[in-house]
Amino acid sequence: MTRKKKLDLLLENVTIESVAAEGKAIARVDGMVVFVDFAVPGDIVDIQVYKKKKNYMEGFIKRMVQPSADRLEPFCEHFGICGGCRWQPLPYSMQLEAKRRQVEDQLVRIGHLDVPEIRPTLPSEKTKYYRNKLEFSASNKRWLLKTEDPELIEPGLGFHVGKFFDKVLDIKQCHLQKEPSNAIRLFIKNFCLENGLEFYNIRENRGFFRNMFIRTTEDGQVMLILCFAKPDEAPRTALLDAVSARFPEITSLYYVINEKLNDSISDQSPILYKGADAIYETMEGLRFKIGPKSFYQTNSPQAYRLYSVAREFAALQGTEVVYDLYTGTGTIAQFVSAKASKVIGIEYVPEAIEDAKVNAAGNGISNCEFFAGDMKDVLNEDFINEHGKPDVIILDPPRAGIHPDVAQVILKAAPERMVYVSCNPASQARDLSILCSMYEITAVQPVDMFPHTMHVENVVALKRKA
Repeated sequence: MTRKKKLDLLLENVTIESVAAEGKAIARVDGMVVFVDFAVPGDIVDIQVYKKKKNYMEGFIKRMVQPSADRLEPFCEHFGICGGCRWQPLPYSMQLEAKRRQVEDQLVRIGHLDVPEIRPTLPSEKTKYYRNKLEFSASNKRWLLKTEDPELIEPGLGFHVGKFFDKVLDIKQCHLQKEPSNAIRLFIKNFCLENGLEFYNIRENRGFFRNMFIRTTEDGQVMLILCFAKPDEAPRTALLDAVSARFPEITSLYYVINEKLNDSISDQSPILYKGADAIYETMEGLRFKIGPKSFYQTNSPQAYRLYSVAREFAALQGTEVVYDLYTGTGTIAQFVSAKASKVIGIEYVPEAIEDAKVNAAGNGISNCEFFAGDMKDVLNEDFINEHGKPDVIILDPPRAGIHPDVAQVILKAAPERMVYVSCNPASQARDLSILCSMYEITAVQPVDMFPHTMHVENVVALKRKA
């Protein structure tokens, strides 16, 4: 078998023109589009091409000839290696416009949908320390920088690098989550090193300490979940006791024994070690319980703006039956309940539905009902006949969008209005192309939930055609 010849193509003195999707920027050389990592419009650069196709090329900046006047200095020392916050050099106003354009591209240029003028992206109140949840992975062999000895073997605790499932970059300071997030992570790493607690070998699936989750609230509550690969009680208890003593502000301390071959805890049973069983976030007078496996928007202040847009687009008058599909812990359902006659929430995660019921009861809301199950199985004609025909449907599905069967049930239910909230404009555009056989799009509002990344949330209002 012949080895693929390495591409050796250097493009010199190229001007970056605009921002593209997936965090890349665009240049054009001899009529061909070139996608470039970590570039800013106005940069003049030499580009090392690593992929060449018939209609485009991909490359990275080999040499900065002249930086753009708009280019900012990245604020994080891990920029360019860590996979997150790729747009740090890009002014925030340019990030917001790039996200609006991304929505426009998916809905109009690619999806060929008829849409009104897309509103400017709603900016995030915080552009640093805005996340309320982070996961850090442990590895017995951390990612090595190019300047380090390639034979060096050291443990690390941080984020996975790029497309490598077994490569973890050791993080010194992350600017995504407020303290004590960094302090807790660094303490745990040092305790494990000093006391011989084995970091996980991701490739060989062996070791002890696997990963950890930190959840925080706007008013300072902290939940810590530590995950171990085997039930060794003595080292586990030593670590849990140590971190609890060092950080008395931890509201809720859990651990998980995860002997699977992946780090997900969605199918695991977190065990409460100390403190409260949940933390609570508030929004417009409503209180939401967040357990170790609960879904809650990871940018809390911006979640309020997102849900406010959804409520505005729903245009409720107080008499409507509302279906909130993919309701999670019932945040949107309860947020709109005061302006509806009845709200039905459906979600496939049973634990989330239990939280939704607890939240509704705690908030004194009596016009919300919640049901657990796969959407395509639960939402059918019999369910609608039993619980009432929806006047308004609100959709907030996962990135993959809605199942075609669900789309057909929605069309048969024929609500007067719909609101589609999506974290993936591409799958949203695909689903809208089905729904628009009976509906017209009346408003589009991008919302920035994740500053310095290419990700964008998008809210679309639909009205049934006459």
